[in-house]
Amino acid sequence: MSDSVLQDPILVRVRDLVKTYTSGTETLHILQGIGFEIKRGSSVAVTGESGSGKSTLLNILGGLDRCDSGSVVVGGAEIAGLTESALSSYRSRRVGFIFQFHYLLKDFTALENVMLPAYIAGMKKKAALEKARLLLGDVRLEDRLHHYPSQLSGGERQRVAVARSLVNDPDMVLADEPTGNLDTQNSVMVAELLYASAEKWGKTILVVTHDIGVAKRAEVRYTLKSGILRDEASLTAGPLTGAVQ
Repeated sequence: MSDSVLQDPILVRVRDLVKTYTSGTETLHILQGIGFEIKRGSSVAVTGESGSGKSTLLNILGGLDRCDSGSVVVGGAEIAGLTESALSSYRSRRVGFIFQFHYLLKDFTALENVMLPAYIAGMKKKAALEKARLLLGDVRLEDRLHHYPSQLSGGERQRVAVARSLVNDPDMVLADEPTGNLDTQNSVMVAELLYASAEKWGKTILVVTHDIGVAKRAEVRYTLKSGILRDEASLTAGPLTGAVQ
């Protein structure tokens, strides 16, 4: 990555993003020409009703889905036109994912689950284990390193997922309803540790959530409704453009 890209304060630039789905004779307009920018190191939350397109937006940014039209530039690279091979590399090295379900490998310990993506990406095993141990300490699981997912609570499993999302030193972390399966107490803890870990490591984080409490912890909040992204601070009614502060 060039020095000019690293010095650019804007990590994500989205322009005129459109996504539709066809169901029978009906065309569903999920994203209707939205545009926004996200600064490096910032935390952003997107709320909206179920089916509003929050996950679709996150999946497009993460290279898990493709838009119909528009531009998505992350770290100076246009990802909308990447090949499947290039997208796979982008997902494994540039983006950390957290989903509503933890997707931990049941036959691996917490430590192994966190270190594995780094090891697969080419990091030496010893270095990957040390990084995983450090990240699990950040989410207060230093005493659960050698426990298997079945031996962890729901909140603990999700905290392992938070640590895993950071192990490859991604440009940004994308979290899709990260507390959706948790009770209130664990939801508060996971949200607190997620934002704190991202801040500690200087990571940009985008959280899509229906939990207003989780969203309020972000520096900037948006609402997605009828395919339009609205800035909650200014209550902008039209398609949003402008840098996230």
